Amino acid sequence: QVQLEESGGGLVQPGGSLRLSCAASGFTLDDYSTIGWFHQPPGKEREGISCITHDGITHYADSVKGRFTVSRDKAKNTVYLQMNSLKPEDTGVYYCTEGQSCASSDGVYYWIPGATGDRWGQGTQVTVSS
Repeated sequence: QVQLEESGGGLVQPGGSLRLSCAASGFTLDDYSTIGWFHQPPGKEREGISCITHDGITHYADSVKGRFTVSRDKAKNTVYLQMNSLKPEDTGVYYCTEGQSCASSDGVYYWIPGATGDRWGQGTQVTVSS
């Protein structure tokens, strides 16, 4: 069955780094045009922050641009989110999901879900605190 599983979260001090993993099972990443990363701060709604397309094109929300980097390792069937210069506001649960496409324009990040909508796993908790 198609599944994406997040891991790699933890407790880190402001300015520190973490690398989150999104491991795919039941499908290969090339079968889907886009993998997106989402952040849900405590008490707030889930929001898209980054993505990578089938062609390897990446997009970022302004809140993470220059600090986070999304990449993929086809051999491991895994997408990564490298998180640097972490801030307390980065605290929350991080999710990955597959979708149709994504884009960025004039500082605005766009996420286009697949035909069946987004499917969410458990996510991984990131806490940024001194």
